[in-house]
Amino acid sequence: MRILHVVGAMNRAGTETMLMNIYRNIDRKKVQFDFISYSDQDAHYDDEIKDRGGRVIKLSKTNSIKEIYRAIKKYGPYDAVHAHTLFHCGIAVIAAYLAGVEIRISHAHTTMDSSSRFTRKAYIKLTRFIINHLSTNLLACSRGAGKYLFGDKGLAKPKYSYFPNAIEYLTFLINPQKKVTELKVKEGLGKSIVIGHIGRFIEAKNHTFILEIMKHLINRDPAIKLLLVGDGDLKQQIEGKAKQEGILENIRFTGIRHDISTMLHSMDVFIFPSHYEGLGLVLLEAQACGLPAVVSEAIQPEADLGIGLLSKLSLADGPDIWADRIVELAGQKEKNTYTIINGFEKSGYSLKRAISTLMTIYQSSSGGQYERDINRQF
Repeated sequence: MRILHVVGAMNRAGTETMLMNIYRNIDRKKVQFDFISYSDQDAHYDDEIKDRGGRVIKLSKTNSIKEIYRAIKKYGPYDAVHAHTLFHCGIAVIAAYLAGVEIRISHAHTTMDSSSRFTRKAYIKLTRFIINHLSTNLLACSRGAGKYLFGDKGLAKPKYSYFPNAIEYLTFLINPQKKVTELKVKEGLGKSIVIGHIGRFIEAKNHTFILEIMKHLINRDPAIKLLLVGDGDLKQQIEGKAKQEGILENIRFTGIRHDISTMLHSMDVFIFPSHYEGLGLVLLEAQACGLPAVVSEAIQPEADLGIGLLSKLSLADGPDIWADRIVELAGQKEKNTYTIINGFEKSGYSLKRAISTLMTIYQSSSGGQYERDINRQF
């Protein structure tokens, strides 16, 4: 089988990391992935995709049905087209339908976007209608994400299914102590409390609020440190604000890192004050490391493994209350690996199950009718 995934660009972010977790573990003698990317620049995972036999197809016109149609005809045939691009999924499934692709999947990964213009609302209404009618399968990483992309009517369709984000959580369980020690020496973290955040520097992630929290934390403990992992359009602005506020010395901007497990194990508390999230894949990784986290009300309930590591606060509570909670949680890591493993398995975040679910969908000749096969396997 050959599957075409439609993405923005295969950089290190939640959706893309989930796809790579799956891609690394499929039987590539039986199935291969290609990726449509709407970026002229090389993305983080592009080389790995090519090394594994996949193709990265660069397109320029993000709303062009014709461009996607031509790509399908040129690089196919494809057994399925799997779109991950919010309401642009509607454009992708039209192209796939016209190209004769039998399995057409729209996958919801977020609960909101930043535009409220009238033209955007009209676009959402039209593409949601197309997505619900031309997709053979509707998948979502959380019910909130599914409702945003498909609407209530979409959630009621038999072809809708909740698809838990899959991570290789076992790789996060063991603390790489030597690497953690090396990182702390290199970054000058010492024995101080370290809080951290991993995510793109975009409006949704709310880095400005993180800086406000840090100001309150530094008043309590001048030695406290903050690790900010990631890159993005707002990074330079956030660095400038940290300098302006006089807290830059307490912050380490690490850029994009490959050693996420090391970064997480170096932290005492994780912080995630997002304005909106489809799920928050990094929260699963943080919990796999036994790391307590303070999160905003925007975090979907599916992200909580139920093992007592997520502490939810409202953004309206203000940075002082957030700082109090962070101080309370420092030193309260979960060290029982059985508790963590049990939380993942009970919550359905099994990579093996995720791959089996997708393979069943990709091989299905009628969208939305695969659940009986999955129930027989598990």
